[in-house]
Amino acid sequence: MSRLVLRGVCVISLLRSEAFVPKDHNRKVREEKCRKISKNNVFLRMRRLLFFLTIAATVSYAQVPKPPWASGSSRPAKPASPNLSKNDEGADGTSQSAQSPETTLKVDVKLVNVFVTVTDEHGAPVGGLKKENFGLLEDGKPQTISVFDKESALPLSIVLDIDTSLSTRKDLPLELSSARRFAHAILRPIDALSLYAFSEIVSEVVPFTPDLKAIDHGVDRVHPGSATALYDALYLGAQALGPRKGRKVLVVITDGGDTVSQVDYKEAVRAAQEAEAIVYSIIVVPIEASAGRDTGGEHALIQISEDTGGKYFYATSVPQLDDAFQRISDELRTQYLLAYYPSQRFSDSSFRHIEVKVDGASTGSSLTARHRAGYYTTKSKF
Repeated sequence: MSRLVLRGVCVISLLRSEAFVPKDHNRKVREEKCRKISKNNVFLRMRRLLFFLTIAATVSYAQVPKPPWASGSSRPAKPASPNLSKNDEGADGTSQSAQSPETTLKVDVKLVNVFVTVTDEHGAPVGGLKKENFGLLEDGKPQTISVFDKESALPLSIVLDIDTSLSTRKDLPLELSSARRFAHAILRPIDALSLYAFSEIVSEVVPFTPDLKAIDHGVDRVHPGSATALYDALYLGAQALGPRKGRKVLVVITDGGDTVSQVDYKEAVRAAQEAEAIVYSIIVVPIEASAGRDTGGEHALIQISEDTGGKYFYATSVPQLDDAFQRISDELRTQYLLAYYPSQRFSDSSFRHIEVKVDGASTGSSLTARHRAGYYTTKSKF
């Protein structure tokens, strides 16, 4: 009986406690649960959206073309050769050289320019000749003259190399004065002169310019040195003339000695021939019978002048120096330009010999043609 009474009291107490719980509290509990469920739903939706966007971006990236170096290689792909012409491509766009292993013979059709100075039996320049007066041969084979011009109006580029070594110290001021007069006499607005001074080193005092004031200022800045790098001066002067357009002339004033050059005579000659430069040598000899003269150097200058179509002069005084410059100026004003396309030739030699014949019957005198000895079909590796 007592147990039944106890159970009844407990039940009544529990019912009373539930009756006293406010309804608002229950509502708040339910709302809080709804908010939590809503947040969970939003979070799940965001995760699904993010997953979808990730998949879409991956697919799109796979469809975008990539540069060559994005495929795993650390280097860009090598571009096709710019020298490949349309004739070298097959119908499918591939090169014929890739389709066939046969060797292709390359024919050099470069126009070869030959500047010619014609003199009479007294050494005076001869003008007024016609194309019919000239014959042109390459390695003994006649060539067709495609271009003929009298006293070419092409621009003239001149490198003036002045020896400032110890052996020329006494005559240097006179040489500079004569060189200054030469520049004023020869240069036209379309021409350009570059002044070089060489002793133990070679210096470009004035770069190519038609400005006589700039040249005069450069001449004033030339000072004596000690040793002589003659072949270096010839080599560097020829290198400077190489990319120039028109006629290219190298005038060197020296006593002929060479003591400290880094290049040799052979390299200097080849550089001048490859640059198509005409070399004029003015050999200053104060005392012709001097035991200190470098006759070997003099002979080298004579040879390089003859091989390039130029000339050499000896000068023992200022008047002779001025006369040499005047004769160079006269020759440059009366040159002939002969140009031809060389005929096809098979030979192991990279040097082609040029010969120009001139007929002086119309002038009634014996004529001599000076021109470069030939040209190289390949560049040197110096």
